[in-house]
Amino acid sequence: MASRHDGLAAPPRVLISPRPSDASAQGNVLSLRHPRSGDETGYLFIDGQLREINWFKERYGAWFLGDYVCEDGGLYYCTPVDPIFIFLPIFEAARMSNGNDPGKFRQLDEILYIEGYPGYQQLMSVAGHHMELVCEVKEVANMKFFRLDDSKVLSWLCCKVHNLKEVFPKLGKNYAAQAEKEQLKEAVQMIREYLKDKPWLTLLCKKLQLDLNEIINDVTTKTSEASFYADSCPAPARPSEGKEANGSAKSSKGRPAKKPKTEVGSKNIKDMFRRVTRSGSGS
Repeated sequence: MASRHDGLAAPPRVLISPRPSDASAQGNVLSLRHPRSGDETGYLFIDGQLREINWFKERYGAWFLGDYVCEDGGLYYCTPVDPIFIFLPIFEAARMSNGNDPGKFRQLDEILYIEGYPGYQQLMSVAGHHMELVCEVKEVANMKFFRLDDSKVLSWLCCKVHNLKEVFPKLGKNYAAQAEKEQLKEAVQMIREYLKDKPWLTLLCKKLQLDLNEIINDVTTKTSEASFYADSCPAPARPSEGKEANGSAKSSKGRPAKKPKTEVGSKNIKDMFRRVTRSGSGS
């Protein structure tokens, strides 16, 4: 019998995510640009909601999956993310503003066409509804045209900061005892993980009368949940990627990719115990 790792079959992984409301439906794993770093990042689009795929792994650990042991004890888990954060740098670039020129109005399908990232096209069904909150919208001949609006973006960001600040007192006494300005600063630091420093973080700090340098340089712990995050998961590879012209595989960050090991990541539990039994009986 052929190995389950023969050909293009990937070793099993453990992912914690919500079940689709329709039992016959499946979520789509998308490769999108991270809104702050621009790095390729994995997201799960399920039931019209976008979730970021994160990765956590302790030094030692494995998973029992049916009759198999998966040596990779890493855990992939999904957390909700507001799509506006993901779309913001895409819409900012699409308007092509220059100086005092506010930029161009463009159609949604044109804005979301990003070469090498077809995942954005799959978000057409939710992009318009969300981006109307932060864009000027004009309708011509039953066609909608969008242009990012700085004042609307700032209003939306301020709303995000204040909503986050209202949650802090519920997280524990330490947060409840903080001064309002400290809570504002901490909320902005958390949102900064999804914002570029220029222009949005700079404009947001100016709007809230916060010191930009304090936001950037302060390395205090944000939440107890933040310590659980180890890293963003590697973005899912697309068929056209992963190899250079000379055939040598590389990761998305340019480092040589690890070669898959046949029958190493998963082992049959029954076989393992048989070996243990034989070894014990022979001694």
